[in-house]
Amino acid sequence: MIADPAKVYSIAPGRPFLEALADGLLARVGADPMALTDFTVLLPTRRACRALAEAFLRRTAGRPLLLPRLVPLGDLDLDEITLTGGDEGVFEAAAELPPAIPELRRRLLLTRLVLKWGATQPDGPRSPDQAARLAGELARLLDQVQTERLSLDDLQGLVPEEHARHWQITLKFLTILTEHWPAVLADEGCLDPADRRNRAMRAQAEAWRRAPPPGPVIAAGTTGSVPATAELVAVVAGLAEGAVVLPGLDRHADDETWDQILDQPTHPQHAIARLLRRLEVARDAVADWPGLEPVPAAAAARRRLISEAMRPAATTEAWPALTGDDIGEAALDRLIRLDCPGPREEAEAVALLMRETLERPELGRTAALVTFDRELARRVAAELRRWGIEVDDSAGVALADTVPGGFLRLVAAMLAEDLAPVPLLACFKHPLAAGSRRPAAFRALARRLERRVLRGPRPGPGFAGLRAALGDRDPDLAGWIDELAAMCAPLAAALDADSVNLEQLLAAHVQLAERLAASDDAAGAERLWAGDAGEAMADFVAELRQAAAGFPAIAGHAYPALFAALMAGRMVRPRYGRHPRLFIWGPLEARLQQADRLILGGLNEAAWPPEAATDPWLSRPMRAEFGLPPPERRIGLSAHDFAQGFCAGDVVLTRAERVEGTPTVPSRWLLRLDNVLAAAGHDRLADDVSRTWLQWRAALDRPRRPAPLAAPEPRPPVSRTRPSSAGSREASISSARLIPLSPVRSTYCPILLNFFRRSDASNCCTAFHARRTSPSAVVVIAVVCAR
Repeated sequence: MIADPAKVYSIAPGRPFLEALADGLLARVGADPMALTDFTVLLPTRRACRALAEAFLRRTAGRPLLLPRLVPLGDLDLDEITLTGGDEGVFEAAAELPPAIPELRRRLLLTRLVLKWGATQPDGPRSPDQAARLAGELARLLDQVQTERLSLDDLQGLVPEEHARHWQITLKFLTILTEHWPAVLADEGCLDPADRRNRAMRAQAEAWRRAPPPGPVIAAGTTGSVPATAELVAVVAGLAEGAVVLPGLDRHADDETWDQILDQPTHPQHAIARLLRRLEVARDAVADWPGLEPVPAAAAARRRLISEAMRPAATTEAWPALTGDDIGEAALDRLIRLDCPGPREEAEAVALLMRETLERPELGRTAALVTFDRELARRVAAELRRWGIEVDDSAGVALADTVPGGFLRLVAAMLAEDLAPVPLLACFKHPLAAGSRRPAAFRALARRLERRVLRGPRPGPGFAGLRAALGDRDPDLAGWIDELAAMCAPLAAALDADSVNLEQLLAAHVQLAERLAASDDAAGAERLWAGDAGEAMADFVAELRQAAAGFPAIAGHAYPALFAALMAGRMVRPRYGRHPRLFIWGPLEARLQQADRLILGGLNEAAWPPEAATDPWLSRPMRAEFGLPPPERRIGLSAHDFAQGFCAGDVVLTRAERVEGTPTVPSRWLLRLDNVLAAAGHDRLADDVSRTWLQWRAALDRPRRPAPLAAPEPRPPVSRTRPSSAGSREASISSARLIPLSPVRSTYCPILLNFFRRSDASNCCTAFHARRTSPSAVVVIAVVCAR
C-alpha cells in the first residue's frame, strides 16, 4: 500500500471546499499563531491559492495571520522547489532545468517550420496566418503528449499500411515535431512548458523522497488527472506528516457502480477513482476532513440525488426501484430550474437573480454564475450594467475585442485593403482615432469624407483614389487626406512589399497606431496603452517584437491576418474595480469555490458539457494506441464541476430553449435529473417559483402604464397654406406624379390629380378636412401643398 488510508480525506460536495480546508487547518494548529507557517499546502492553481488566503482572512475576521506556504501545482517553479525541502543534489538538478519557452515564441517557431514544410508540398499551407493556426494545434498536441509523459517517437508505429492515406500524410506532417522541433528547442536553450512542469514536479517528488520536509504537507483539491500531479500526490500521501484532501468523493454510489466508474471517463468521479487506485486506498477508508460540522439533511439528500443522476449507463436499471424515501423533498429545497425562451431571456433572468441577492436582508451574501458559455457571460455582464454593477468575469475579454486590440487590427486592415470604405470608416470612427486633433473633430472630418467621397461610386484605391474622387470641392478635407497619407506612408509601403521583415512591419504598425491615437492634448502612446487592456496589448506587442527575431520575411499583405491569428486566444482580465459580491466564473475558476447562490447557466448539450473535441491529428483508435486519454475525459471533468456546484445550498439551473431560432437539447445531466425525479415520484424541476422569475424578467422592460395610441390623422392646417398661381399649381401637380403612391390605391390617383387642376391648395386642404379623407391620401395632398 502506497498511502496510509488515515492520511487521505475528503470534503463532501456542497461544502465550501477552501473554507472547510481553512477551518480544519486552524483547528489543527489550535491557539498557536506561528504553527500555521510550518504547513505547506499544494493547490491546483494560483487562483485557488489566492482564494485560500482570503478564506483564512474571513475566518479570522481580517486579523493579521501568518499563512502556510501555498504552492500551485499547475505552475510549480524553481523557487517553490527550493523552499520546500530536499537535499543539495536535488536542488542542483532543479537549478539546471532550462526555462520554459515563451508561448508566442514557440508559436512563431512552429509557424516557421510549418511554412518550410508547406513549401515542399503541393497542397501545403502557404499563408503565414494559416501556418500560425496549424502551429497552435501542434503546440496543443505537444502539451497533451508531454502532459501524459509520452514519447513522440512512438508516433511512427501508429499508422499501418491499411489505414487511409490521410493518416499517412498526417504522420509525415508530424515529423515537424518528431524530427525538427527538438533541434529548435535545443538551439533556443528552452523546454516546452508541459515538459518543464513535469520535470519540476519530478524534482519535487524526488526531493521529498530523499529528505521529507520538516512540517506537514497537504495536497488539497486535486483529482490527479495529470500524471505528474498524481505522482507528487502519491509522494505526499506517503510522507510521515503528509495528507491528501479530495474534492467531493461520492460516498453514496454502490460498489457495482464504483467498479463501473473506473471505465467511464465521462463520470464525475472517474478521475478520483483512478487516483485512489494509484494510492491503493479503498473508497471506504477515506475519512472526512476533520473540523467539519454535521451534514444537514437537505445537503445529504441533494448529494444522493446527484449520485443517482450520474450513475453509469450500465447501472441505471436501479432507477425504477427508487421511491420518495430515497430522494426526499429536501433534495429539491432551494433548487430552481429556469428554461428560458432564448439567450437574451436567460441572461436577463440570471442578472435579475444576481441583483436580487444584493437585496436580501442577510449581510454579505454572494452570488456567482458558473458557465462554459462565454456569450451568456457577456450578456449577463451587460445586463448587470443597467443597475451600475460591474461584475468580475474570471475568463476576461479577448484581447482582440478590447479597444486597443480592435484599433490595432483596424489600422492594419484599413491599409491592407487599400482604404476600402468599410475598414476606412471603421478605423477613423474608432474612439481612439484622433490624428493629433480633438477626437470629435477627427470624427467630424471622417463623416465629411463619408458624405462627399464614399457615398456613391467607390473611389480608386489608396489615398490617391480619395483625392481624385474629392477633387477641388473641399480644400480643408483635401489637406486632411494629404496629412493622413504622409502619416500612413511607412506602413503602406511595408504592406505593399513582396518580402518584408516581421519586425519592420510590427514597428511601422505600432508607430502608425500611436500617431493616429494622438490627440490635441495627449500623446498617442498615452492613449493607446492606457488601462488594463492597453497594458495587456503593450505586453503582447513587446512579446511579439522579441519572438519575431529570426522569423522569415513575408509578403506585406499577409501581415494583418498573421497579427490577428497570433493575438487570438489572448485574454484580458481586470485587476480591480468589480463588485465584491457578484462573480462570473468558468468551471475551472469555480472549482474549490462557492457562493451563497450558485447559478449554473448555459446547460445545453454541446455547451455544458462541451462537445468532445475532434483531434485534427490522430483518430480515436490512434489516440488510444498512443496512450492519450479519450476526448470524453473532458466531459468527466466538467461533470465533476457540475456535481460540485449542484450540491451547493441555493442553486439555480438555467438554459435557453432556442438559440438563434434553433431548438436546443437540454444538457444530459438535466435529462438524467428529470428521469431520476420521475422515478422517485417527483415533478420535473419547473414550478411556480421558476415561472415567477421569468415573469419578473419579462416585466423589467414593460412600461407601467402603456399610453393608448390613437390612429394617425395628418391634416395640414389651412393657415399654413398659401395661394398659388396656376403655373405653380401645375408644377406642383407634375411633381406630385413623382411621389411614390404605394400606400394609396391606384384608383385615387386620377381623382386627386383632377381635383388639383380644379382647385387651389387652400381649397384642397379645406375640402379634405371637411371630408376626413383617408390618411394615406392626405399625405399625398400635404406633400403637394408644401411644394
